[in-house]
Amino acid sequence: MELEFVRTFVAVVDGGQFQEAAAELGITQQAVSKRVGALERELGVQLFTRTARGARLSSDGEAFLPHARVLLDAEKRALAAVRPEKRPLRVDVLNRRTKSAQLALSFHRAFPEVALQVVTTGAELSFDAAVAAVAAGSVDAAFRGVPKRDLPGGVTSGVVDYDAHELLVGPRHPFADLPSVPIAKLVGHRIWMPGLSASTEWGAYYAELSEAFDLTIDVSGPVFGNETMLDELATSPDLSTFVGEGSRYFWPDEYDLRRVLVVDPTPVYPMSLLWRREPAHPDVLKLRDYLVMGQEPGDRVWLPGWEQ
Repeated sequence: MELEFVRTFVAVVDGGQFQEAAAELGITQQAVSKRVGALERELGVQLFTRTARGARLSSDGEAFLPHARVLLDAEKRALAAVRPEKRPLRVDVLNRRTKSAQLALSFHRAFPEVALQVVTTGAELSFDAAVAAVAAGSVDAAFRGVPKRDLPGGVTSGVVDYDAHELLVGPRHPFADLPSVPIAKLVGHRIWMPGLSASTEWGAYYAELSEAFDLTIDVSGPVFGNETMLDELATSPDLSTFVGEGSRYFWPDEYDLRRVLVVDPTPVYPMSLLWRREPAHPDVLKLRDYLVMGQEPGDRVWLPGWEQ
């Protein structure tokens, strides 16, 4: 069913005359008559009774009117769902435990008037898929670690934060009581990151980090989730894992896990924001500008090759 015909029908009802509907829609009275006639032929009924004073709804017209209004309302809601100026800003934060989710929360608190929809795709969405999602408008922005390269589909990026690394260990680990540990002292210690995929940008980051400092990063599984990994750390005298300083993990008090800052240098993960140049959501640059204010990697840090 042609929605323009339905819209014209409703305009005639609201205006009471074909001439009033024509003025409202910005078309000729003849065009109004043609549209209404086409709709009547499609429905197989007469919607109006024409009189000297205008157009009066027939019984079929009265039956059709509430459904016509529902159709037009559905059209408005459908358009609002996909038009950037009408819908919330959709941001992919990968995982609600990571710092990217905290950055999105901070933006929301600073700009509560901006409607925000947080999406968590997790590791299932590869870097290329994330770029494609931004290019297609499925999301307006996405947090990723972005190597320096040209991005397709009108997508651009910019570094918005640096997440310093900590070592997460149990109370029996030799580093458990230290406020910080030099990265050189991690050599020979097992750093467990089960399921870390080399095909992701964070996988490439850890591969470069381990090569630069001769670290032993164990990616063996099977992967049973963060809760199981935290269970293992709590009782192990030698197991550790890397976590971002801005990430949030929760565990029972009896686990007594410790977060130990890695120093001399401190590995930092450069966090970038992907967004589409045109057409962009009207609030996406507000998000970008808020995040990049005053962000610096700091002193005595290690950055991956793409940020050197």
